[in-house]
Amino acid sequence: MSGVGPVEPGEGTRAGDDDPDPGPPRPRGRLALLYGRHRRTLLTATTAAALLAGGGYLYVTRPQSPAPPPPSPPPYPSQVVDVSYLDAEPAPRDAPPRSFRLSVVLSVQSGPPVTVTGIAQPYAGLSVISSPRPPFRTKAGSARKIDITMHVTECGKVPENAGLPFLDVTLRNARAIEAHSYILGSRYAHDLSAALHVACGNRSR
Repeated sequence: MSGVGPVEPGEGTRAGDDDPDPGPPRPRGRLALLYGRHRRTLLTATTAAALLAGGGYLYVTRPQSPAPPPPSPPPYPSQVVDVSYLDAEPAPRDAPPRSFRLSVVLSVQSGPPVTVTGIAQPYAGLSVISSPRPPFRTKAGSARKIDITMHVTECGKVPENAGLPFLDVTLRNARAIEAHSYILGSRYAHDLSAALHVACGNRSR
């Protein structure tokens, strides 16, 4: 008898299966949960082993905080140093003739310590010796008395009346070295003129 009938499944196949070899049946229930966990662990370990075998690296990037701004430079020494006149004082006993002493005070307002490296005055006929002698250092927030002994070396090269005298002070701190001229006011000018008049009363050369 000839004709076309339903196709019987062959050996090792089942009717209605698209996959000829579906593999072993998967576990169900609690056993399926354990299987899923074990499978994920195995996949993770396999991936890490593959990266190590291939020379790969895993990088974890962390957000970086912005770098802090650089600190401000310290001020120039002349910006934080003040020199003011104190008074006239007797000259030291061992000072040469035609000598006199004027005292000033130097104060440092802020910043790093300031070192005085030199003290001078503008008149060619007048020499200056200070106590303490340079170099000496003064810290911020403190003041130092400076005794300045002046000696007239040549009366013809000093003024009879010092109108606007000043003192040259060389300063150094961590920022810079500066030579600054300090005008010490009318009382300093008066006392200096009086001392010069006594030293050179007859204007001897």
